[in-house]
Amino acid sequence: MTVVDPRQVLAASTEITSAALAGDDPDAVLPLVVRSAAALAEADLGLAMLTADDGRLVVEASHGFGFDGDPVGSVLSSRSAAARAARGGVPVVATDVTTDPRTAPFVPKSLRGYGPFAVAPFGTRERKIGALAVYRRRGEPPFDPETVDLLAAFAAQAGLAVVLAEGATARRRIAVYQERERIARDLHDVIIQRLYATGVQLDLLGRRLGKQLDARETTRLTEAVDQLDDTIAEVRATVRALRSADPGKSAHRDLVDSVRAEIRIAGELLGFTPSLDVEGDPTTVPADLADHLRAALREALSNVVRHSGAHTVDIALHREPHRLLLRVTDDGCGIPRGVATRGLRHLEERAIAAGGSSEVASSPSTGTTITWQVPL
Repeated sequence: MTVVDPRQVLAASTEITSAALAGDDPDAVLPLVVRSAAALAEADLGLAMLTADDGRLVVEASHGFGFDGDPVGSVLSSRSAAARAARGGVPVVATDVTTDPRTAPFVPKSLRGYGPFAVAPFGTRERKIGALAVYRRRGEPPFDPETVDLLAAFAAQAGLAVVLAEGATARRRIAVYQERERIARDLHDVIIQRLYATGVQLDLLGRRLGKQLDARETTRLTEAVDQLDDTIAEVRATVRALRSADPGKSAHRDLVDSVRAEIRIAGELLGFTPSLDVEGDPTTVPADLADHLRAALREALSNVVRHSGAHTVDIALHREPHRLLLRVTDDGCGIPRGVATRGLRHLEERAIAAGGSSEVASSPSTGTTITWQVPL
């Protein structure tokens, strides 16, 4: 009969609970659980098995080795004794796991060198994680009732610790996601808009000074504006990376909000607020296309602010069944000859990269209309 000092059980439970409360990842706690179970039961092998969606058990951690190698990764049938214990909450014991009719059909090849077997449900009543099993080599004495009771009690305590670890990990992740979202929001709503406004003001200043600047000063001013544009692109990429780290948040959920933000800052520079017409549900737009559309709108509005002298600007954002459409129309003077069209080229390049197109219609009498569209 196995005689276990209660202090060993208490020490093992305390170690596991401490690891869980310290915020260790549940996957890191499992090896500690299975090692303690094998030691307390004086077993040659311990396995921690987690229940999959289809009811089967997957071996996630082990202490000891099967005759054919490490059993981690082995999958047990949903009809196996371990799966029944996980579902029903009642331990199962066998003198020889390879001959007992309840267990023999489900023994993986790597475990056929073992005989005595015991398995207990792992988890809590509300959160059934899986099963905790121990094995002894064939020819060793079977597990006595006291050892099985000990295993069941320990599995319940350890299961509670793992549930705590899961909760702590989830809370930490939520806190990280919230902080990343706060940083992303500040970058998008404050930093990018200020950089954008500065770039536009510098560009307008260069146009107003005109011939008062020599070629070198004009070049330096143009380079400064280009550097601001590049910095904005880098910050936007950082915002996307921060937000994509949250699996529970749609990367394009704020598409309309970000479109309105672009319109708001353009309105401050124009002296009036452009109109916005939204049709369809933009929240269903894939994240990569949403990013392309934001950039396209920014380029189009930048063109309006810098060159048009418009009094009205109308923006249409349509999410149609098979395409995403952005149209920016102004009543300005059209695109002057000799003006650099790098931004318009970027519009076209983004559209083509997404399998779409970008068209510009411009004249001094009718203003400019930019139609940007990509397939869905």
